Amino acid sequence: MGIIGTLIIGLLAGIVAKFLMPGRDPGGFIITIILGIVGAFVATYLGQALGWYRADEGAGFIGAVVGAIIVLAVYRLIAGRSQVR
Repeated sequence: MGIIGTLIIGLLAGIVAKFLMPGRDPGGFIITIILGIVGAFVATYLGQALGWYRADEGAGFIGAVVGAIIVLAVYRLIAGRSQVR
């Protein structure tokens, strides 16, 4: 259930991150959910690298939400700069 569980948690984390970081996103709601999934994978990878999670263990929901918020913030910075030109 590792990858599928991370996908499901990432989907939910993306939705929560969208509500915690309101505002206009350059990509819309679907992109925010995809970034949530990416955030869950990033949180899982970083947590395993730092020793917080075992190799067969994924990030928890709170870790996935934090990862999704970080990825969403970076995405807004990058996408916002490209629209300024």
